[in-house]
Amino acid sequence: MSYYYQENRGGFLSNTPKVTRNLVIVNIVVFIATLINEEFMIKTFGLFYPSSIYFHWWQPVTHMFMHGGFWHIFFNMYTLFIFGSVVERIIGEKKFLLFYFVCGLGAAALQMGTQYLEMQSFLTSDSASAMQGIMALKATPTVGASGAIYGVLIGYAMLFPESRMTLIFPPVTLRAKWMVVIFAAIELFTGVAGWADGIAHFAHLGGMLIGWLMVRGWRRRGVLFDRDVL
Repeated sequence: MSYYYQENRGGFLSNTPKVTRNLVIVNIVVFIATLINEEFMIKTFGLFYPSSIYFHWWQPVTHMFMHGGFWHIFFNMYTLFIFGSVVERIIGEKKFLLFYFVCGLGAAALQMGTQYLEMQSFLTSDSASAMQGIMALKATPTVGASGAIYGVLIGYAMLFPESRMTLIFPPVTLRAKWMVVIFAAIELFTGVAGWADGIAHFAHLGGMLIGWLMVRGWRRRGVLFDRDVL
């Protein structure tokens, strides 16, 4: 393994790997734009159901940069900064960028798949509540980087399964491999049970599933690690 040193007088973001840093910056810029004109930003860049009048082809990508409030973006960017920095340094910039976006697209795909099943159940019913459900489904956007970031989390856990992770609330410390298993179980249970309405649980699961498949596939082919850090 080779090392080199260089003087760096920038702020903390200048020491953050390039892809992670730029993703954080873009998310913050988009969030500020959303604060300025929320209706336009959400309708244009949030992810709507494909048969909705608000749907556009670019939304499966752009929804990853949209957030519903300060705490939503804060926790997403905090997680990306902490764990994305580590994963990017291990697998390299290009692979991490691909990993992040494919996890986000996988999250969008599973979310829309569950919405499709929900839509089919509404269409088989003639009740007034079913019609209201259809209208609500078409008018409700999915926003947030959470799907991609859940992929980053499982990527980190696969790289460092025995490392310890501590939640901010509640302050519980567990090994990374068990933490992500618990996260996945909670998302699956709450998604199936319909609890915590307004949270895209299956998008989170989609990001985790794709992240697991990608890391597993790269590891099997022996191309997981960035050669520059070996």
